[in-house]
Amino acid sequence: MLQSSLNWLSRNDNAHLVRQGLRGVEKECLRVTPDGRLARSPHPARLGSALTHPYLTTDYSEALLEFVTPPFPSNAAMLGFLSDLHGSVHRALDGELLWPASMPCIVDPDGIPIARYGTSNAGMLRTVYRRGLGHRYGRAMQAIAGAHFNYSPPTEFWPAWRDRRESTEPLQQFKSAEFMGLVRNYRRCAWLVIYLFGESPAFCKSFRPEGHARLKELDAGTWFAPHATSLRMSDMGYRNKYQARLQISANSLGEYVADLRSALTAVDPHYERIGVNVDGEFRQLNANVLQLENEYYSSVRPKPVAGSGRAVAALEQTGVEYVEIRSLDLDIDEPLGMSERQMRFLEALLLYCLLDDSPPIAPSEQGEIDATELAIAREGRKPGLTLTRLGRATRVADRALELVDAVAGVAALLDDRDRAYSAAVESCRAAVHDPELTPSARLLAELRASGASFFKYTLEQARRQREHFLALPLGGERTQHLADTAARSLAETRALENAGEESFDNYRRRYFERA
Repeated sequence: MLQSSLNWLSRNDNAHLVRQGLRGVEKECLRVTPDGRLARSPHPARLGSALTHPYLTTDYSEALLEFVTPPFPSNAAMLGFLSDLHGSVHRALDGELLWPASMPCIVDPDGIPIARYGTSNAGMLRTVYRRGLGHRYGRAMQAIAGAHFNYSPPTEFWPAWRDRRESTEPLQQFKSAEFMGLVRNYRRCAWLVIYLFGESPAFCKSFRPEGHARLKELDAGTWFAPHATSLRMSDMGYRNKYQARLQISANSLGEYVADLRSALTAVDPHYERIGVNVDGEFRQLNANVLQLENEYYSSVRPKPVAGSGRAVAALEQTGVEYVEIRSLDLDIDEPLGMSERQMRFLEALLLYCLLDDSPPIAPSEQGEIDATELAIAREGRKPGLTLTRLGRATRVADRALELVDAVAGVAALLDDRDRAYSAAVESCRAAVHDPELTPSARLLAELRASGASFFKYTLEQARRQREHFLALPLGGERTQHLADTAARSLAETRALENAGEESFDNYRRRYFERA
């Protein structure tokens, strides 16, 4: 199916149907003090309200900033907006730095401040949710940062693709079914993204003082795993035994919604023992397997129209609008935490996932997928490493090259005269042939060559990146827009807090009735 689809797109200038798809990013990073300690200061008021600002919010911690771009039809425009956001933030931080690595700085897990969103019920919902995450998984895990890539093909692609597929389904229903095929295929190859872009093979001992059987000591302050690509995506990061039990099918949108809704409504005995409202304080929103949809830590999520309400109900009512890719570590050496080359490869990969056959995923295959992701995160650069695919053992390098070859055909369709998409794919091919070219290997090499600990190396990068952004001019129109947006968000939050509201408990109960 892939080759025939590529042939169709190559004819009659059909390639324009897949160019200029919409893309955006959500990038997290910790605020730290000038000496690299986790910032204990509140979210800067100059940045606006974390509750209502559309571009600047916080994730788990008050110190964990999240940058959110609107969707753009080009990587250059999207990264330009992200750069302006960073410049604006650095000017508001009063000497604080942005930690450029996914794995956190020197932290005391008990001292990680939970994000605060004010006294409104909407703000309390967010804070209590994060309080629950701390009770369930520990605060240290929630201080890990990453980046999400959001993508959807151009609007004009869908009716043409439906005609090509000879489907008579209503367009939105067809579109959702095709997006779920993309989700299945991305699940099958998410490990490749971890291999190619993982950059957390080492971390500060303060994050995990007790170490781990797979870890070795790089220096007095640094743990590392010799062949790891992304410890963030391993059982030392976001993987945990409770999430591992979740079985959320992607074989259809209906099955996905049903499984997600089940996890959102089924009580978990372990979480029930934590308690919900204990001595007048909410420890978590509920004792269910998932408090909210966002607690499902998957490599990819189908997403509804932004701002359309609770995700599970919106997916059911209006269908899938885009996909969110969640496998990305921050690139320590890139001021934005990501590069345009990386975005190009991801776009081509996602189109490959959409255009190729995507059969249902049986439970046995999902088990192979999960095991492969974990193995690649832990030891993806290990010579001779194999993965199991449909019951057969395959060398990681062989399967990676098969996927890169397939993505190369899509990249050729996306290329302009500079062939930038094909160049991005070729750089990834080189990293498959030589694992020392991967970001994870390069980071370990730089740590060894410099003699610096993970902490000292990353702190120096944070200082350089601050100077980089402070030296960039901010355009007057963009600067004014961001200032107006911050002021408007503060006013919106004040209005919520000044409005007469029902009790938080009633608000919470009604909120969960919407699912």
